[in-house]
Amino acid sequence: MDELTGYWLDGGGLVEASRIPGAELADVAATADFAVLPVGAVEWHGPHLPLGADLILAEGFAAESAGARRGVLFPPVPYAACPGQTRPWPGTVAIRPEVAVGYLSDVIDGIVAAGFPRLLVVNGHDANMSTVRAAMEWVSGRRQASLLLVNWFQLVSPAETTEFFGDLPARGHGGAYETSGVLGFDPDAVRLGAARDLPPKPKLPTPHPYVLVESRPKPWEGWSGHISLASEAAGQRVRELAGGRLREIVDAWVAAPAARSAR
Repeated sequence: MDELTGYWLDGGGLVEASRIPGAELADVAATADFAVLPVGAVEWHGPHLPLGADLILAEGFAAESAGARRGVLFPPVPYAACPGQTRPWPGTVAIRPEVAVGYLSDVIDGIVAAGFPRLLVVNGHDANMSTVRAAMEWVSGRRQASLLLVNWFQLVSPAETTEFFGDLPARGHGGAYETSGVLGFDPDAVRLGAARDLPPKPKLPTPHPYVLVESRPKPWEGWSGHISLASEAAGQRVRELAGGRLREIVDAWVAAPAARSAR
C-alpha cells in the first residue's frame, strides 16, 4: 500500500486541498482521480432561506461527488454574478460578470496548473453556468484539461419534482425544490414559516425556447414558489437522487480516456 492511501478512506472519497502540505501536493495530484470546486453565491432567496443557500447546495453535493473515486476538494467560490432580480434585495453580494469570468478563469487555471487535469465544478447558482463555462473555455485553450460542470438543480427532472411536490410550481428561485434541497443538507438554516407561498409569473404561451430577462417581474419578491410544499423528507430524497446521479457522471467521466497532463 502506497504512503498516500492514508489521504483517502477505504480507497476513495475526498481530501481537502487546503490541508495538503505543499511538499506532498504533486504526489497527491498524481494519485487523485479528479479535483472538485464548488461554486455558489451570496444572494437573497427570500426570508426563509439563508444568504448562502447556493453555497450550501454546491458544497453539499461537491462533498458527495467522489464515491469510490479519489477526489481533492478545493475551497469554494462564494461570490458570483447575480441577476437584476435579486441584486436589489438585502444581502445579495453581486460581482460584475466580467470580473466573475476573470476570477473563475484564474481559479480554474491554478487548479489545473497544480497538477489536476480533471476538474469537476459543482454549481449551486444558475447565473454561474455562463460565467463558469466561459472560464472553462478560456482555460481549455491554454492547458490540456478535462473540465466538467454540473448544476445540481438539473440533476432532478421537472417530472420528478412534480412527483415529489405535486402539480403546483416547485422549481422557482427559493421555491419548494431549492428550499427542500437546503433542508436536506442544513435544516437549521431554513425558516419555513417566514415566507408565504408566492406563485411564479406564468411562462409565455409559446412552445418555442427563449430567454426573458426582467428586473422585477410581478409577483416577484426575490423568491417564487409554494414554500409550504418544502420538507426535510423531500430534501433527503432530492439529496439522494441528485447525489447518486452526480456520482454516476463522475464515474463515467473518470473512466473515459484521460486528458494529457497540464503543461
